[in-house]
Amino acid sequence: MTIDEASQLLWDYHHMHQDLKPAECLFVLGSSDVRTADRAVELYDQGLAPLVLVAGGAGRYTKNTFTQSEATVFAERMVSKGVPARIIIQENQSTNTGDNFTLGMKKLAKMGEVPRSIIVVTKPYMERRAYATGMKQLPNTTMRMASSVISWQDYPTPELPRDKVINVMVGDLQRIIEYPKKGFQIEQYVPEDVLEAMNYLVQQGYDEALIKD
Repeated sequence: MTIDEASQLLWDYHHMHQDLKPAECLFVLGSSDVRTADRAVELYDQGLAPLVLVAGGAGRYTKNTFTQSEATVFAERMVSKGVPARIIIQENQSTNTGDNFTLGMKKLAKMGEVPRSIIVVTKPYMERRAYATGMKQLPNTTMRMASSVISWQDYPTPELPRDKVINVMVGDLQRIIEYPKKGFQIEQYVPEDVLEAMNYLVQQGYDEALIKD
């Protein structure tokens, strides 16, 4: 196994590969990857939802790089690409995925919106962990996952270099395994080859995003 082969296995596993259907709300998770906002614009333009919630304050990868909340950065980008500002609701206090859902739904409720179906728009390698978290928080909500349509080879950028993304994919997979025990997520099946790929990458030094005891 090589680093690229192991990374591809994790990349493929983190994708949910779900067909999208019209929903009541696009639930956009803020991050350092503004391409997520662009994907949300595409889905809005396709008529998949009439309302947008953008959730995110300052996360571990944006608190020192963004001068505004993730929600504000994403919302402004979406408006610049034609999404009406009046249909975008911002939640700009959350700092993790669980809070994205908890505080995001509270913000929607305050605005008189209680969507029964959502399309969660996030980073490609965040789909499965976001799904596991969201279903724990919102078990009665119909949820579909969406992300930028891009290959693993084409995903890294100067701002999101390959090694950083591999570290995060390894950390997210560890959380998919460990967080259900803490009550943070629903359980997800992890194939043996994906576990082997994660362990291999850890052995190669990709351990920066692992949960520290």
